[in-house]
Amino acid sequence: MNTTSGLSLEQQFQLKVYEKQIKGLTREQAQEYLLEVLRQSMVKDNLFKDLLKQHV
Repeated sequence: MNTTSGLSLEQQFQLKVYEKQIKGLTREQAQEYLLEVLRQSMVKDNLFKDLLKQHV
């Protein structure tokens, strides 16, 4: 893993792919996309919390 960015080489590549896709979006599309990404991040956080509770 690349310690300077905290991302693996594969993740850095995927981030560049997303960057190219996002640059083609309208402002409204980008805002909707951001909200969906934040929602999914919150769901992921909740899953991790639930898993930790089950194993502690």
